Amino acid sequence: MGRRTLPLTDTQIRLAKPTKKNPTLYDGQGLELKLDTSGSKLWRLRYQHPFTRKRKYISLGAYPAVTLANARDKRSEAQALLAQDIDPHQHWKSEKVRRQLAHATSLRAVAEQWFEVKKTKVTDDYATDIWSSLELHVFPELGSTAIGEITAPLFIDVLRPLATKGTLETLRRVCSRVNQIMTFATNTGVIIANPLAKVQEAFPAPKKQHLPSIQPEQLPVVLAQIANTQVSLAVRNCFFWSLHAIARPGEAANLQWDDIDWDNQLVCIPAERMKRRRRHVIPLTPPMIKILETMKPVSGKDQYVFKSPNKPTGPINSQSVNAALKRMGLKDTLCSHGLRSIASTALNDHGFEPDLIETALAHLDKNETRASYNRSEYVQRRRAMMEWWSNFIVQAQVDAITQETDTIA
Repeated sequence: MGRRTLPLTDTQIRLAKPTKKNPTLYDGQGLELKLDTSGSKLWRLRYQHPFTRKRKYISLGAYPAVTLANARDKRSEAQALLAQDIDPHQHWKSEKVRRQLAHATSLRAVAEQWFEVKKTKVTDDYATDIWSSLELHVFPELGSTAIGEITAPLFIDVLRPLATKGTLETLRRVCSRVNQIMTFATNTGVIIANPLAKVQEAFPAPKKQHLPSIQPEQLPVVLAQIANTQVSLAVRNCFFWSLHAIARPGEAANLQWDDIDWDNQLVCIPAERMKRRRRHVIPLTPPMIKILETMKPVSGKDQYVFKSPNKPTGPINSQSVNAALKRMGLKDTLCSHGLRSIASTALNDHGFEPDLIETALAHLDKNETRASYNRSEYVQRRRAMMEWWSNFIVQAQVDAITQETDTIA
């Protein structure tokens, strides 16, 4: 009759020290605790391979991180696998690889790879907006999920709260961005097909909303209102710069002194700060030069023209002009992006060439040959157009003096 092994106790393990005679403690059924002279205590399980019948050992970890109860649970799990002719060592190794692969191909992990490519094609502000929307609406529920396990019903369920709230434009953008991630995963071989290609069809379409703007003839009224509104010098001048330069809010707020080519009377905004990732050149007009000269004593030694009063080295927020318009009561009447619409309407009504206007608006010309021609030839022709537009604004300011009691809000 074989010697019966007495089960170990936690006290016995805690007090055990290695000896030459007995460097290993036995709990029975193959579970052992190997004592090392360094003081470490390592669990291992002895078993026979289900097919070769050779003796094998599996390391189960170190005590006390792996407790006696933990080690016994692993022994029971191994015995259950062996009863099915499954080698526990190979099974656990395969499971570890599967978990590592699942982590490497989680939605968040693949999204990070996609984002490294995406952010080279968009402005920094837009890249921040993209990632923030994923952090807020997608990653909390699906970030750790293997991308191959994401299905249309699962994704729809996660986005349903956005549909319930009625934020359909946000929902549309999130669907579009996750679809781009899925397409990236398909193109890089992570998944075979995109299961979310038509998921937007599960939700109502957002109503097309144009950004609020006004007609050019209403500009004097707005200028009269802003003249009587208390805003900082940087925000006031950024408003007028946006108007004269026909610039997007972010392009205006992030204007840098290094962008100004005084010798050639140009503003040269580098591609990385433009929405379409193409360098944009704007002819300077006398009123635009006056704005820059007004800002020189304030920020001339700094990086940004419209320096933030709250961040010594940074620009004003791209939404600062919008905030000022809201304080004027124009929230539903005019936004900073709508200033570009005023310019576009006025320039088109006056009969300027559509190509000149589109170039001034920094809209992307899909014809590469013509786009190259635009950058070289159009500058001088655009200068005349920009000077006409600046004169239109100056006249509106003169007219505003007689309209100070009027409002359009």
